[in-house]
Amino acid sequence: MVIYILFIFVLAFWLAKVEIQIEGSEGWAKNLPTWRIEKHWLLDVFWGGRPMTGYHFWIMTFVLILFHEGFFFAPSWNIYLEARVIGGFTLLWLVEDFLWFVVNPTFGIQKFKKEYIKWHPRWFLGLPVEYWLFSPISMGLIYVSYYFGN
Repeated sequence: MVIYILFIFVLAFWLAKVEIQIEGSEGWAKNLPTWRIEKHWLLDVFWGGRPMTGYHFWIMTFVLILFHEGFFFAPSWNIYLEARVIGGFTLLWLVEDFLWFVVNPTFGIQKFKKEYIKWHPRWFLGLPVEYWLFSPISMGLIYVSYYFGN
């Protein structure tokens, strides 16, 4: 389990570096030539109130498909392995989002604050609310997959 989580952190670092190359100093695909859905109640519920962009839709579904890749070549799917995939996928995006700021030369850890990051509208105790909500969910799914799925 520890190796899996470390692997997720390495993937998150690489993905953050790729997104920095694509998005530059402006986050949330602000200057990219992509479609956007700015307001919808489902975005408030599932997307933290942020716009849905074509860029984020395609990159996230691409990564989700990659996380499921093993199921296409080994007939070993079960609910515990799916929990591991969903937990790992969720953890990847949480860590990647944080690292995007930490390793981005425009931001850095000193600008990891609500006043600099307009696309994270809800914060609690110095972190976006999604971090507080989805970190224990992702870790719980990974834990369950390893300790009850064998």
